Amino acid sequence: MDKLQLKGLTKKFGGLTVVDNLNLSLRSGEFVSLLGPSGCGKTTTLRMIAGFIAPTAGTVEMDGKEISSASASLPPERRRMSMIFQSYALWPNMTVEQNVAFGLKMRKVAKDELKRRVGQILDVVQLGHLAARYPNELSGGQQQRVSLARALVVQPEILLLDEPLSNLDANLREEMRGEIRRLHNEFGITSIYVTHDQSEAMTTSDRIAVMNHGRIEQIDDPLTLYTRPKTRYVAEFIGRSNILQGKPNGIRMAFDGFEVASARLGRRGPIRTREFSLRSQNVAVHANCPVSDRVILQGCIIERAFLGETWDYAFQSDTSGLKLRVMAPPLSVFTVGQKVWLEINPSHIIPIQDDHHA
Repeated sequence: MDKLQLKGLTKKFGGLTVVDNLNLSLRSGEFVSLLGPSGCGKTTTLRMIAGFIAPTAGTVEMDGKEISSASASLPPERRRMSMIFQSYALWPNMTVEQNVAFGLKMRKVAKDELKRRVGQILDVVQLGHLAARYPNELSGGQQQRVSLARALVVQPEILLLDEPLSNLDANLREEMRGEIRRLHNEFGITSIYVTHDQSEAMTTSDRIAVMNHGRIEQIDDPLTLYTRPKTRYVAEFIGRSNILQGKPNGIRMAFDGFEVASARLGRRGPIRTREFSLRSQNVAVHANCPVSDRVILQGCIIERAFLGETWDYAFQSDTSGLKLRVMAPPLSVFTVGQKVWLEINPSHIIPIQDDHHA
């Protein structure tokens, strides 16, 4: 049975629909991210799951029992859930140890058991040596570890994380992403993670729900989401995509400046769309014309930016108006104005459903 089910979940504030008929099921022990830009409804969804706000319509069910509806809501403290906030929300006048013990005290856990569990979880998050410190004596990363420890020590059945790393610098974010996934693997708690950062969602999640205007555009594992985007919105939000317009021409598909046998395109079943996604990483750029049965386009580099791990090139075709973004490795150096040849594997040209029919 599913651990958590959102059925037709809707939230309106006045005339504004923030979450729109959202359906989502989580298996026990699964880690799912809600990914999307600011204002897409992901935090409101999380707050409805936590019981902080009641839905306008629809229900939240846990283990098959209804815990939220428009008419009745189980209070947050009775939901067997823990929530981790962006702001850490630590008590400044309590030590690390007291902050972590707070939830257990509220649950009237016996003193010996409380001490044992707090000690154990502080070791797990590698903060045992800082137990007597106060939050203002800790770095941002250490404070976030304390809030993780405090959430996990009560052994919740569901862990809710609301943009927990957005206050940290880039290196620390990367380290904490790994830490959150490691703790998830260790405790096996069903987790829902809200973020606007795609790399954060990709590295931590079993599945990612991409949200747009209060709805889920697509939910899939990270690899499927990246290689098989179902809508233009997903294609452009996850990674970098060139959006190509195609026109059927018999058994071939005509694009701006080249044609491909439809059977060679990256598709399953008939193609019902005119829009295609081509990842900028899936285009190879050469200084000389390659010998290949793939699509070869001649043109020149019109812009470039060095991003450290990759080059970001803009390519302009010689024979048509086609412009493509290309990501190339650091040693593939081309200058603006240089003649180049692009090589495209047709199976990387993926049909995407039109947003309005998704």
